[in-house]
Amino acid sequence: MMTHRAFLAHYASCIVDAAISGEDRSLAALPLYHSAQMHCFMMPHLLTGATSVLIEAPLPELCLRLIEEQRITSFFAPPTVWIGLLRHADFDRRDLTSLRKIYYGASIMPLPVLEELRRRLPAARPYNLYGQSEIAPLATVLKPEEHELRPASAGRPAFNVETRIVDFDMNDVPSGVHGEIVHRSPQLMLGYWQKPEETAQAFAGGWFHSGDIGWRDEEGYLYVVDRLKDIINTGGVVVSSREVEEALFTHPSVSEVAVIALPDAKWVEAVTAVVVLRSGFEPDEGALLDHARRTLAPFKVPKRIIFTEALPRNTAGKLLKRELRTAYG
Repeated sequence: MMTHRAFLAHYASCIVDAAISGEDRSLAALPLYHSAQMHCFMMPHLLTGATSVLIEAPLPELCLRLIEEQRITSFFAPPTVWIGLLRHADFDRRDLTSLRKIYYGASIMPLPVLEELRRRLPAARPYNLYGQSEIAPLATVLKPEEHELRPASAGRPAFNVETRIVDFDMNDVPSGVHGEIVHRSPQLMLGYWQKPEETAQAFAGGWFHSGDIGWRDEEGYLYVVDRLKDIINTGGVVVSSREVEEALFTHPSVSEVAVIALPDAKWVEAVTAVVVLRSGFEPDEGALLDHARRTLAPFKVPKRIIFTEALPRNTAGKLLKRELRTAYG
């Protein structure tokens, strides 16, 4: 349940921290019921008098063609959509030099993909937007000039947001220590519709509990480790699915990867990687496991790799790990 006042506070945060401008020519490729597309971009662009080009779905060929034809300067997409654009043959055939601001968010961007995106669009300034629907959805921003030193960071709190990293007793944890990310902001929801118990739990201690695990460096930059529900407990040891994904993404055959926990008689939860290969590569579980062992501790190396043609996503392009758990569990 969101108020108009919350959204207006949120639009101010977006205009200030995401550099929304009336001079923008934005391509709105995601559905407008997706909170980031509607409330981080569509509404702030309307309020500032910018141009928005609307399409029904982020089809790579269509997006790339319109960026060229409409001289689009501003474009937001979740990592899965950016990966689809980078892998499409038209990426190098189209003139994308009009792009000046590129935004990513909705899920964690793999560092190898971000590096590739910055290399192939050198004139575009990247923004990492982190948050969730309950905060309208922007919580923190990593600005372009901050990407050089901290490309893995989610940035610092947005204009109207306070953020902490806390333990289970709501005590602040020291820099570098993992804890739950909590927020306080006029952008926050009133609560979940007809779910008073869930609302009370979400606001326990007077701060909104994001359900994300993260840490902060000495300068206050936030690093998101994983969703609480995506943390894998294998043989009594905790593993971040994101860390394993980052390791596998650096293999040249990997186009996309999702790491999940699957039930296991020995390990209780087995680290499992579901992989989509790039065109021209054949499945080779041994090669990927050997590659993972070079950078990961032995207990973090997947016990199993599953090869598939595509990963399940919702209409906003967000990866649906729960469907993978159901399909392979």
